[in-house]
Amino acid sequence: MDTIIKKADEEGVYEEAAKILQEGGLVAFPTETVYGLGGNALDCNAARKIYAAKGRPSDNPLIVHIARKESLNKLAKDIPKIAWELIEHFWPGPLTLILNKREQVPYGTTGGLETVAVRMPNNKVALRLIEEAGIYIAAPSANLSGKPSATMAEHVYEDFNGRIDMILDGGMVEMGIESTVLDLTDSVPVILRPGAITQTMLEQVIGTVVMDKAILAENQEMDLKPKAPGMKYKHYAPKADLTIITGKREEVEAYINKKIQENKILGKNTGVIATIESQQAYKDGIVKCIGARSKEGTIAKGLYKVLREFDHLHVDCIYAESFEDDEMGIAIMNRLQKAAGYAIISV
Repeated sequence: MDTIIKKADEEGVYEEAAKILQEGGLVAFPTETVYGLGGNALDCNAARKIYAAKGRPSDNPLIVHIARKESLNKLAKDIPKIAWELIEHFWPGPLTLILNKREQVPYGTTGGLETVAVRMPNNKVALRLIEEAGIYIAAPSANLSGKPSATMAEHVYEDFNGRIDMILDGGMVEMGIESTVLDLTDSVPVILRPGAITQTMLEQVIGTVVMDKAILAENQEMDLKPKAPGMKYKHYAPKADLTIITGKREEVEAYINKKIQENKILGKNTGVIATIESQQAYKDGIVKCIGARSKEGTIAKGLYKVLREFDHLHVDCIYAESFEDDEMGIAIMNRLQKAAGYAIISV
């Protein structure tokens, strides 16, 4: 099967994509965060196809995407008041809410759990596709399990040509990292995955919110079990070994430059993930600029794109600078640390 790839502004493309979804097929599409791999959320067979295409563990729940806020009532029950307060502030947008599921939501979509993850994307292509199909769309990130997420249609094609029915090309995504996931099934809301909607932003609306301790880098040696099943798996990894270097900027740059020269003597190619502020400090190696520290959003948007670029440059190893571990920086470092398998060196 050759995968169809079409621009989102082509005539008749939404009708074609909707028909595929209605018949149980898979369509990749853009959201404001990353590209999603979509199937009918209420169809167990479609869910199985998603897991099979991605090579994704079946206990890793799929996020259900909706186009209207009131659709949440059809998917979840016992919805607390704070959920509607968050929806009023952040939907459509990069916030996924975990709630108790209704019977019609199959366990195939929820990873066998009694809860369902739901969000309303802030992307015209995604919203129109959901409306046109007339279904709720289950859609994890459109990348092979373990690889960097897709922020362009080309990334999706690279991973899934011949494995899915269609790719809806809406261009480069706006944000570049996945949504914040917030569990509302306990007495205190818990962030299971950090994203652009930060802990501070959430607390300004609903009060106390805590972070699942198992997803924080400083707790990795404690062997804590993350509450979200998907967070126990390695994600976002490039082919080459990635190491994060932390410390004062000058010392980090000196360490990476030293490793570049050592690897050069050994005949190895070294990749470097730098920023606009630091890229000139590296005189050798293959240097990729991820964005500007002064604008964390550019770093988030560039992360997966840069990781995928290194896969085509045949580097033997990659060194990355670290980023501030606060607010948006928590989400960036969460993805970068998982991509590195928590290989972190402090200098």
